[in-house]
Amino acid sequence: MKELKDTLWKAADKLRGSMDASQYKDVILGLVFLKYVSDAFDERRGQIRTELAAAGLNEDQIGQLIDDVDEYTGRGVFWVPERARWTYLAQHAKGTQASLDEHAKTIGELIDDAMAYVMGSNPSLAATLPMIFNRDNIDQRRLGELLDLFNSAKFTGQGATKARDLLGEVYEYFLEKFARAEGKRGGEFYTPAGVVRVLVEVLEPTHGRVYDPACGSGGMFVQAEKFLESHHKEGSEISVYGQELNERTWRMAKMNLAIHGLNGNLASRWGDTFARDQHPDMQADFIMANPPFNIKDWARSESDPRWRYGVPPAGNANYAWIQHIISKLAPGGSAGVVMANGSMSSNSGGEGEIRAQLVEADLVSCMIALPTQLFRSTGIPVCTWFFAKDKTAGAHGSVDRTGQVLFIDARNLGHMVDRAERALSDEDIARISGTFHAWRGSASAVSAGLTYDDEPGFCKSVTLAEIKAADYALTPGRYVGAAEVEDDGEPIEDKIARLSAELFAQFDESDRLAAVVREQLGRVNV
Repeated sequence: MKELKDTLWKAADKLRGSMDASQYKDVILGLVFLKYVSDAFDERRGQIRTELAAAGLNEDQIGQLIDDVDEYTGRGVFWVPERARWTYLAQHAKGTQASLDEHAKTIGELIDDAMAYVMGSNPSLAATLPMIFNRDNIDQRRLGELLDLFNSAKFTGQGATKARDLLGEVYEYFLEKFARAEGKRGGEFYTPAGVVRVLVEVLEPTHGRVYDPACGSGGMFVQAEKFLESHHKEGSEISVYGQELNERTWRMAKMNLAIHGLNGNLASRWGDTFARDQHPDMQADFIMANPPFNIKDWARSESDPRWRYGVPPAGNANYAWIQHIISKLAPGGSAGVVMANGSMSSNSGGEGEIRAQLVEADLVSCMIALPTQLFRSTGIPVCTWFFAKDKTAGAHGSVDRTGQVLFIDARNLGHMVDRAERALSDEDIARISGTFHAWRGSASAVSAGLTYDDEPGFCKSVTLAEIKAADYALTPGRYVGAAEVEDDGEPIEDKIARLSAELFAQFDESDRLAAVVREQLGRVNV
């Protein structure tokens, strides 16, 4: 699969030409989406044909029934008109010839038409798909070649994996590649998969409403769906709600959700969460978010009812995001939010007072300090805040954690993927989430036989009184302390003497080498 992804990426990269990065992204992701809806349509069409044939119908009868739109849309499959189907486009990858009733069309025109047909037949996709394939800056020959490559590529997987599931993987792969290529701009629509998985594995969103107020390209929702799949549950067990400010990113999210079979409510258009909450009455069971850090210019109103714990400062929206998210939590709901590290201890603009109110309201359940360099787009160190409306023993765990906060210092986890980026491994994520669930007494921890103990240098359960004594700072390193040094059996006095002797020996060797160098330089000068 990796070889297929890399091949497609290299082929797609040939199209870059005179396009800017954001337009190029729209072209490639739009093409992947069109391939997906067409494959899903063909798959469903084959199922219908098989069902009708098994019922004893002949070809004429099958032909009369196989185009019943409800048989597709009722199964969550988009209706794809004939001229929008991949087979038609692949047959005309070099464009069409002129006829009596139609002028010759380039492949770009045909793809634009296909996008219009799909949106016209599926109201949920209205205003979502890009129609930019016939613009002057798009090389039509290379576009046709890319179409041929997608057509010949074998989107087949192991066992029951379907071709369209692999197209979903290709879409996510391309999102990651575009985010890396675009640097800081890429961080606006893409959160590293490891960070998203920390949120998902800690929260375990298995049911109800899942919300993201700054949803980017929808990565939180996709990982939630994968979590359900890994636990043998259906994606239909969650309802997805999101909002996104950027129009292009909102379109990407709509396509991403559709590819993964998630019926998400991302509102009828993009919009600013602070200026106009597009889900005003929605209360979520789970909230996962990576909102933009440290926004200085945001739609602030001092009378906003969301500011129950204090009015956020005009120069930083971090605590506005936090309070908006808390305002959206249903009774018993929980949330995970990625924030800049400064949010854990800042006292400027009244943020310290707001943090104190959040702690005293017993809303904070866990604070995790993450490693540096997880985000290629920013060097700002990040952390994750976890909130819970109910920390008593019950549905969320068998241990009552009222009046306590778990601190995890995960800064030493992860490995370098390259010189600029760090990633969390499956083991790292399992260690973080397993620690939280053991602390909470969650069913997943109980079934795995996990029990919780404070671990110096990594985790500690802290009372609200202790946090108050620390002036409400929520930095994990302040509480977990230093890791225990393994006792090697050597008495400390002997160790100091040994190391001192080794150090003095190194000094002597350094002096000897310096004398040799001076002697050699003297000979050169002569």
